[in-house]
Amino acid sequence: MTGTRRSFLKASGAALGTALLAPVGTVLADRPGERMAFGLVTYLWGQDWDLPTLIANCQASRVLGVELRTEHAHGVEPRLNAEQRAEVAARFRDSEVTMVGIGSNERYDHPDPQALAKAIEATKAFIVLSHDVGGSGVKVKPDSFHKDVPREKTIEQIGRALNQLGEFGMGYGQEIRLEVHGQCSELPTIKAIMDVADHENVAVCWNSNNQDLIGEGLEHNFNLVRDRFGDTVHVRELDDATYPYQQLIDLLVKTDYAGWILLEGRTKPADRVAALAEQQKLFQKMVRLAQEKL
Repeated sequence: MTGTRRSFLKASGAALGTALLAPVGTVLADRPGERMAFGLVTYLWGQDWDLPTLIANCQASRVLGVELRTEHAHGVEPRLNAEQRAEVAARFRDSEVTMVGIGSNERYDHPDPQALAKAIEATKAFIVLSHDVGGSGVKVKPDSFHKDVPREKTIEQIGRALNQLGEFGMGYGQEIRLEVHGQCSELPTIKAIMDVADHENVAVCWNSNNQDLIGEGLEHNFNLVRDRFGDTVHVRELDDATYPYQQLIDLLVKTDYAGWILLEGRTKPADRVAALAEQQKLFQKMVRLAQEKL
């Protein structure tokens, strides 16, 4: 991917991943999976935390990276002026928490050309915002298919929009992260989109959906798009038995993934900070188990 991505991974993925996974005082070999790090998407566990609370809770739980979903209580939105953006960047810079990027809701399936153009322009605003507050990328969605519009036309349209945004994002050092989402969630569909979206700055954000398991199964679908993974992977609670998270971690470790594993918690624990800390510990355990299998 881009030089910015390589710098990000070297500075935060490698150093932070080692800090998160290693027992105190341990000197680690450069084992596969060692550069992964565990973070949080503010949907849903952090949706009502303002920015100081969010950063404090991430530090307390040792979950030291965050993707800021738009329209949440943190208030990091394109409407912020230059001074406010600088303040957000300073809050992260003065903390242990990495601002991984912005989670937008923009999508590129619109049959209406004006709606599509509006979504592209809105995404550009998120790209500039992420740059200004210290992020490294923007999450976007594909998203749906529409009556009387051929699937191939929608796939082509989404891919072309992503290429345009990939080029724009490169100028700001921001990766475009296509979340595996909506009616486009089947991995052969995502692969078809990415075959069109061949810009080097457009990447897949794996999203741990039930659709990952259909057809020939998780490993096959994972391998369809693994070479286009970006800096972020989304997971739900790692102890959710309805999804094979240990197998996913095994695959990530085996292929030496070096980005952020970001939790989109969807349950309602009484103590979310404690729950975050438990998920971080479970992540460490699963990575170690995966490494032992190699």
